[in-house]
Amino acid sequence: MDLSLTEEQSLIQETARRFAESELAPLAAAIDINADHAQVVSNCRKLAELGFMSLNISGDYGGSEAGVVSFSLAVTEIAKACASTAVSMSVTNMVAEVIQAKGTQEQKNTYLPLICSGEYAAGSFCLTEAGAGSDPASMRTRAEETDGGWLISGTKQWITSAEFAGVFVVWAVTDTEAKKGKGITCFLVPADAAGITVGPAEHKMGQCGSATNEVHFDNVKVTPASVLGEVNDGFRLAVAELAGGRIGIGSLALGIGQAAMGYAAGYIQERKQFGKPLADFQGLQWMLADRYTELEAARLLLMSAADLKERGKPFAKEASMAKLFASEKANQACYSALQMLGGYGYMCEYPLERMSRDVRITSIYEGTSEVQRLIIAREVLREHS
Repeated sequence: MDLSLTEEQSLIQETARRFAESELAPLAAAIDINADHAQVVSNCRKLAELGFMSLNISGDYGGSEAGVVSFSLAVTEIAKACASTAVSMSVTNMVAEVIQAKGTQEQKNTYLPLICSGEYAAGSFCLTEAGAGSDPASMRTRAEETDGGWLISGTKQWITSAEFAGVFVVWAVTDTEAKKGKGITCFLVPADAAGITVGPAEHKMGQCGSATNEVHFDNVKVTPASVLGEVNDGFRLAVAELAGGRIGIGSLALGIGQAAMGYAAGYIQERKQFGKPLADFQGLQWMLADRYTELEAARLLLMSAADLKERGKPFAKEASMAKLFASEKANQACYSALQMLGGYGYMCEYPLERMSRDVRITSIYEGTSEVQRLIIAREVLREHS
């Protein structure tokens, strides 16, 4: 079994690392303090120039054709420097992928070049609602069929990059008489369509540079050509795409965790107490060993899930395993790293305070850890039935 990266994958990883260190890391603290969404938009456009907003998209539309493993590697490196930028990158890649996988030729020709080029700074998924988070089939947004198309009305909540996205992937109920989850349709809606109102950015605990907004649809008119996939088949599409998104968020969590432990490892070699470096104390050595072992296991789970997806194999269970483990262990890594810095770790001048806030959401969005466990258990039981 060869676990080494290809030459192309290594090049993408190194390019992402250099960009993160030179362009993102110096700005990350200011982006967080000022909730600087404009700087994140600038970062996203630069990433598009590198091909990082369309890593698994065909070159016919301006994509990189680099694959899922490269996507995971790149998100990890970007997240080490700026989680706010990494989440916009991850979601936009997933928006492009769902358009490529399920879109008509017209839809692909219309939207993919705009995403790949960076003309659209981001794309957004409009799935979650106030009463439909872990249970998206309970959504209340409606799309009423009319002469010449559909009218979409409803409110979506916690939408990443909504205020600077160029296109929304929107889920709405199109058959109110169908069984739960069976009458939902997916639409591609330009962000500047009449009737769309994007609310103010939410004030969040972490990832403050990433815009998270409420999006309200008030009789937004779309044509039949806006349907993504098949009418009343949108829920199945949502479930499939969430699985791919979990690779992205797991990779993001891994990057934050690796950055936190890397900072702590350097710190304890320099900081002295009782006349010797902190790194000489067995308690901290064991803490370091445990967290690095867990993060390496998370990396391997993510690589396995990404490889399965890249080869067209079933990967939903593996993506949930990777997202669950990576996000939980990255949270532990950040808090362990903060503990290793002692009082300094709690100070805003040190990056551990920001990383500990940024990592917390990774065990919530793209499916909570509890939902991941339900998915994993369901798949395991199915395999043994």
